[in-house]
Formats: sequence, structure tokens, C-alpha cells
Amino acid sequence: MAMYDYAMLEHGDRVLLGVSGGVDSSVLAFVLKNWMDKAPIDYTLKAVYIDNGFWKAENGGSPPAERISETLAGFKVDCTVVKARKLEDDDLTCFLCARNRRSQLFDLAHEWQMNKIALGHHLDDLIETMFLNMLYSGNLSTMVPKQTLFNGEVHIIRPFAYLEKKHILEIADLAKIEAVKNYCPIEKDTRREVVRNMLANMYSSNPGAKKSIFQSMKNVRQEYLP
Repeated sequence: MAMYDYAMLEHGDRVLLGVSGGVDSSVLAFVLKNWMDKAPIDYTLKAVYIDNGFWKAENGGSPPAERISETLAGFKVDCTVVKARKLEDDDLTCFLCARNRRSQLFDLAHEWQMNKIALGHHLDDLIETMFLNMLYSGNLSTMVPKQTLFNGEVHIIRPFAYLEKKHILEIADLAKIEAVKNYCPIEKDTRREVVRNMLANMYSSNPGAKKSIFQSMKNVRQEYLP
């Protein structure tokens, strides 16, 4: 398990969990709260939802912030809703939106004196990010399970780094956790969606490809790269 391999949590940690309303981060809230009750260490857990304001009253139903807070309250996880920093419509891309949200998370962690930021990224996300960087940024890199930033002031942890999306969905089904609808206007029109579809085609013709690709991330032969 990535949490153990990378010693992600230590006694006294103050963990800020970034939640989006998606299944991944909601399941992570459920897992971290349950592990907190059983672990031989003590740590605190606080969730934050950065609201981009995509939901409008005409969409109907309850605002995502309300539904997310209700879901986490069921796990007894405190969730604070914060308005996202404004992006101009011309800047509305996944990359800039994610960077804006990540910067805000860092600032909140500093303000609230949290030393760990937990994110719900999983194995499929890591593979997709590697292909995104190769195809669109010209570099070979991805997200790592544990990352130290700001001279050790804060660490990003991704406890689900070894889990496939299907495994998270299985946990969600058992725990009766449902995703909150994403109202982002470009959700299905992104480079990540293109890469996801490309990989799905690859996996359908070669079921062992996903495992092999993930293993390759830990078996880099530098001497055979330019």
C-alpha cells in the first residue's frame, strides 16, 4: 500500500484533504477517517472544497458544496467551503484551473498550519498524467505518491497511488458513496479526456498494458534515454 511504502502519515500530522465532489476524494475522506480511528498514531483531518462557482440555480438541485459537506459530515469529517480565486473565461483550461486550485490549497495549508495535503489521485491518474506530459509538454514525468515542498513545510500525499479507478469505485459502492455532479463547462472536452480514451483503447487490446506502464515508472533506464 502506497501509504505505508512512502510513510505518508506520522504522529501529529495535520492533514488537509482537497475534495472535489468526485468519488476519488470522497472515498479518500472515508478511508482516512476510518484509518484515523484504528491507526497507532494520532493525526487531524480537515477537508476543503474550493468552489469554482460553476453551479447555477437554473441547474436545479442542491449546490455541490452542500452535497459534498453533507457526504463528509456522514463520515464525521469537517469540510470548509472556500470560493475559488477568479479566473477569466479566456483562462478556463484544466491546466490553469488546476494550478489555480493547487496554489490556493498551498495558501490554505499555510494559513491553517496543515503540514500534509492529501489528494485522491490514483494509479490511472498517474499514467494519464505521464502521457499528457509526453504528448503535450515534451517531458517524461508524472505525479508522485509523496512530494515534499517548500523546504519540508508541506508534503503532498496520494494514498491511492497504487489503486486503479475500478478499486475506488468498489469501495464507493460498499460505502454507498456517490459522486456529486461536476458542472465544469469543459469537463468532457479536455486533453486528459483524449488521453483517457486513447489508453482505454490500448487496454482493451492489451489487458496487461496498464500494469506494465505503471511498473515502467519505477524502472527507468536512464542510460537508454537521450
